[in-house]
Amino acid sequence: MDKPQFDQAPDKQPDLQDGMASAKNMAPAKKKQRSIWSLTLMAVAMFGFAFALVPLYDVFCDITGINGKTSDTQAAASERVDTSREVTVEFVSYINPGVQWTFEPEVKTLVVYPGQTHTITYKAKNLTGQETVGQAVPSVSPGQGARYLNKIECFCFNRQPLAAGETASLPLIFYVDPELPEDINTLTLAYTLYNAQPDAPAQTQ
Repeated sequence: MDKPQFDQAPDKQPDLQDGMASAKNMAPAKKKQRSIWSLTLMAVAMFGFAFALVPLYDVFCDITGINGKTSDTQAAASERVDTSREVTVEFVSYINPGVQWTFEPEVKTLVVYPGQTHTITYKAKNLTGQETVGQAVPSVSPGQGARYLNKIECFCFNRQPLAAGETASLPLIFYVDPELPEDINTLTLAYTLYNAQPDAPAQTQ
């Protein structure tokens, strides 16, 4: 008697292998996509933090006086002079690369009584053949003393336009606050001159 014939079930193994291969191929793609999204979000967060960092840093400097940032607003004259101590104030100037000016203080060092008002001048000259505009940005060291050096009048409050070859005397009227800590005997006031043409990048004071 002949043995009954049965239809064999189709072999599913190749389909299963194909599915596993597809899953393996999709896994790296999904992982790559997640990485791209993560990097994009991180870049956006860092970009936002960079914008927030500047005002936060300015507030921190205003509170602590660290980094020598000084106020760009006019101070009132002192009502008290402390003749029991003297403070040495040094004046320094720097010129940012690309600014074709000469710029330096007429006095390098001054010994003052805290609270006493003094006037000095910086000399500036435009070495180019056209009008240019400069902006002086001040800083004080040590940084803890920045809040105690008060400017009643300062050329740094405004941009300074100079015609071709023009020379100008730039006045500074200041005093050292009598509340300056006793352990600070010397203050260095440095001005850095930047290009302030309308198309030039703005500088932070």
